[in-house]
Amino acid sequence: MPSKLNPEDQARVDKVLRQGANRVERKPFKVWTLFAVLLLVLTLMSGVSYWIAWQYGVV
Repeated sequence: MPSKLNPEDQARVDKVLRQGANRVERKPFKVWTLFAVLLLVLTLMSGVSYWIAWQYGVV
């Protein structure tokens, strides 16, 4: 996609974006931690739903 800015303005925008104020240091993304949390949440929700069904005599 071509820029709508003239080259001088685009150079100024690029300079501002390269400055440290616009960079945030982040921890590396941990896929396995996300997977473990999702698995834990789904297991807990399944257990609660099974317990509720058991209390009402559905199971």
